[in-house]
Amino acid sequence: MIVTLVRHCEVIEEYQGKYNGHMDISLSKKGKENAKILANKLKDVHFEKVYCSDLLRAKETLDAFSLTQEIIYTPALREKSWGKHEGKSFLEIEAQGIHYHNFSQWIEALDGEKIDVYTQKIKSFFYGTVFKNSEDTILVVTHAGVIKTLLSITKNISLEKAFSIHLPYSSFLSIDTHYM
Repeated sequence: MIVTLVRHCEVIEEYQGKYNGHMDISLSKKGKENAKILANKLKDVHFEKVYCSDLLRAKETLDAFSLTQEIIYTPALREKSWGKHEGKSFLEIEAQGIHYHNFSQWIEALDGEKIDVYTQKIKSFFYGTVFKNSEDTILVVTHAGVIKTLLSITKNISLEKAFSIHLPYSSFLSIDTHYM
C-alpha cells in the first residue's frame, strides 16, 4: 500500500510560523493557488481512499482535488493542541516566560495535549485505521506535526529528529507500507 501524506497549503499570513494546533484557520490566497498546483501534481494518482483532517486549512487544500470517492474527515488527523499557546509564535511564547532549553523540555512546557498522548493517538489512527485498509493507494491530507510524528514512529527516529525535518506548506511524501 502507498500512503501519500500531504501537508496542507499556506495559511493566512497572521498565522504563519505559529503554533496553530486546533485553530480552524483558512488558507491564504497563495495557499489556495498552491493547492491547485499540488492537486495537478497528484492528478494521475487514483486514490482509492481519502482521509483528511477536519480543520479548515486541510479541507481547503483538499477542495482543489477533483475527487469522486468518499472523503473521511476526522479529528484524528488534527495537529497537536497547544492549549493557551495556540496562535502564538515561538517568540511570543518566550515573552510569556517559557524559555527553550531543549526539544523535550519545550514540548512539555507548552499547554495542550501531552506529547505521549498525541503520539499514541497518531500511532493508533494510522496502524488501527489507515494501514489496515485493503486499498493500494491512500491520500491523507493533514498537518506537519502529524506527518513528522508518523515519521518518528515508522522510521524509529526520535521526535526531535523528526521535527527537524523541513516540511513546507503544500509538500507531500509517500510511504510504502511494504517496507515498514
